[in-house]
Amino acid sequence: MNVIITATELASELAQSAPPVVLDVRYRLGGPPGRPEYEAGHVPGAVYVDLDAELAAPPGPAGRHPLPDLGVFAKAMQAAGVRADRPVVVYDGGQGWAAARAWWLLRWSGHQDVRVLDGGLAAWRAAGGELSRDQPAPEPGDFTPVPGALPLLTADEAAALARRGVLLDARAGERYRGEVEPLDRVAGHIPGAVSAPTTENVAEGGTVFRDRAELAERFAALGATPDAEVGVYCGSGVSAAHQVLALAHAGIPAALYVGSWSEWSADPSRPVATGPQPG
Repeated sequence: MNVIITATELASELAQSAPPVVLDVRYRLGGPPGRPEYEAGHVPGAVYVDLDAELAAPPGPAGRHPLPDLGVFAKAMQAAGVRADRPVVVYDGGQGWAAARAWWLLRWSGHQDVRVLDGGLAAWRAAGGELSRDQPAPEPGDFTPVPGALPLLTADEAAALARRGVLLDARAGERYRGEVEPLDRVAGHIPGAVSAPTTENVAEGGTVFRDRAELAERFAALGATPDAEVGVYCGSGVSAAHQVLALAHAGIPAALYVGSWSEWSADPSRPVATGPQPG
């Protein structure tokens, strides 16, 4: 099953008698909520979803973006018109991280048909897509989350996977190496993890995914192949979801450590590694 959709494909599907549900998940780390941008113009029929309020629980010991309360998540998806038997397309401003978080949560909780708009709203506009300022009021959906459809890692499971499989660190290389840490208590990485910045999933200077063959080659060089046991983490479980999406696009299943470095580094008893890739 495809995990991404192009702007041209989305326009075609929206013109059909049974279009997909479209979710706008625009979000900027540390910035204001994306709702004002949504209200200024969005893909026609799209419903806004707030990442901080509806796709994550409040920050705490489990990290900056822990899993949301399932009741809150279910209510948000049902209010957006999400149904178990209707395809869903999610997009953000173009980076893809927030959209991937929504994709992962829906897939993890049992929805079978979810895709991310490749390149986000920027790609939609570049393809000539119109913007709407209408506030849709969809018929309530019936989607009920049933967790477990995609693999999820705890801190201990991520540590074990780093020893026996391939644990990818999706943050910038300088954060992995421990040279800088703008957000968390300690700089560095989970021992045994491999640096694999999310930014390298997309074409140079853009937001559109590299093609499947390029992504497969990139991940294979890091030890992540369809036959390997692969996990991913980042700072708070958002950009890592983009990495899981890129891996899925390349045909490589992967588990997500949602707590990520923000949870790992908050516990002073957990080991921290610094420096370049492990030998």
